[in-house]
Amino acid sequence: MTSTLAATSVSDPKPAADDLVARARQGDVRAFESLYRAHGQAVYALALRLLGDDAAAREQVQDIFVHAWERLGSFRGDSAFATWLHRLGVNLTLERLRAERRDAGRFVDDDADDLPARAPTGDDVHARIDLDAALARLPTGARMVFLLHDVEGYTHEEIARLTGMAPGTARAQLFKARRRLMALLEG
Repeated sequence: MTSTLAATSVSDPKPAADDLVARARQGDVRAFESLYRAHGQAVYALALRLLGDDAAAREQVQDIFVHAWERLGSFRGDSAFATWLHRLGVNLTLERLRAERRDAGRFVDDDADDLPARAPTGDDVHARIDLDAALARLPTGARMVFLLHDVEGYTHEEIARLTGMAPGTARAQLFKARRRLMALLEG
């Protein structure tokens, strides 16, 4: 499997995608590589948004596809492969974030309202216009809830189940994220 995350056209009809999945389930590595090429960029975008770091996102893409290969037998075909892969990616990335927070000894950044205390550079001025750059500057908990709720469309109850936080905490993190994003983008 290559490490290239180049996007390819996914104009194949569903039967062709189903055929690739069926072949990959039987151990066809080339079919799985085709699935990787078709879905790698979308998985990378998801990981980048949730993790906020290019290198971590690239590493996470590899981890997601390794798990996808190992768990391909559990794909029942009730939904599209892309949907199954997206859900797998969300779950694995949330597991990674939980582990990182456990290691750091905290879950929610209470200093989320404090903007960086350094002089802005030319890159900072351009980054303020860029939503992805602003998202990357959010504390992990706030960024995760914002993306899951406002971008991915999960409810607060679903976010609570996925992350282990209370629905009220998810609401508070979403409020913090929106307020901080506005400050960063207006900056």
